[in-house]
Amino acid sequence: MIELGRKLAIAATFIGLAGAVDAASYKVIDVDNGGTIVGSVSAGDNEAETKSYTISKDNDICGDGMREVEFVRVNDGMLQDAVVFLEKVKEGKAFPDGLDSLTLTQEKCAFSPMLGVMANKGEMTAINSDNTLHNIHTYEQIGKARRTVMNVSQPNAGDEVTKTVKLRKGDGMKVECDAHDFMHSFVFVAKNPYFAVVDENGSYSIPDVPAGTYNIVVWHGFLGEVEGGEVEVSAGGEVTFDLTY
Repeated sequence: MIELGRKLAIAATFIGLAGAVDAASYKVIDVDNGGTIVGSVSAGDNEAETKSYTISKDNDICGDGMREVEFVRVNDGMLQDAVVFLEKVKEGKAFPDGLDSLTLTQEKCAFSPMLGVMANKGEMTAINSDNTLHNIHTYEQIGKARRTVMNVSQPNAGDEVTKTVKLRKGDGMKVECDAHDFMHSFVFVAKNPYFAVVDENGSYSIPDVPAGTYNIVVWHGFLGEVEGGEVEVSAGGEVTFDLTY
C-alpha cells in the first residue's frame, strides 16, 4: 500500500480507447508476453466535494435555482474520475482505436462528458447544442498553473469547432464556459496508451506492459496530480499496486 499524501489517490479501469495517434516520442512495437498492473485506490481522508452555483441567466435553457457540480466523487471510500498512468513510456503497444478524437457537447448548459479522455496530438471537437451563447475555454493544467489551449465563442446552436490538442507539460485540461460559471469538465490527455480510468469500485488494470520498471502517476482534474512511486513489471506477470491518500 502506498501513501500519496493529500493530493490524490486512484486506481482505475479504462475501457475502449484509441489507437491511431502516437504521442510525440512514443514508438509502437510488438509486445510479447507483456505484464499487467492491477490495483485499487482508496480516497483516504478525502471526502466528496460539491460546489453550488446560482443559475442567473438563460433559465429557459439552463434551468432554475442552483447547479450542483461534483468536483470530487467518492464511492464507498474509493475515489472516482481519476486516471492512473505510467510516465514517460517510450515504446509499447498501440493506442486503441478512437482515442485520436474527443467530442465535447454543450447541452442544457452542461458539458458532456464530465471527464473525457483523448490522445495527445488528437482532435477535440466542441459542439454547442443550446440556443444561447457558449464559450469553449480549455486550459492545460501544469501544476497549479494553467495555459489556454482553446478559447472560442460559439454563439449559436449547431456551432462546432475542432482543434488539435498538443500538451507540452501537462497531462490534462480543465474546460470552462466563460458565459456560464457553472459549466465545468476535465480532459485527460494520454501521451502513451498505458493508463486506466478509475472504475466505481476503485479498481484499475493496465495490461500488455513490457517488462521493466516504471513510474506510476495518478491524475485527477480537480485534486491534481501526484507521483505514486515505482512499479516493477515482469514478463507475463501480474503486479498489484494499491494506492491511498
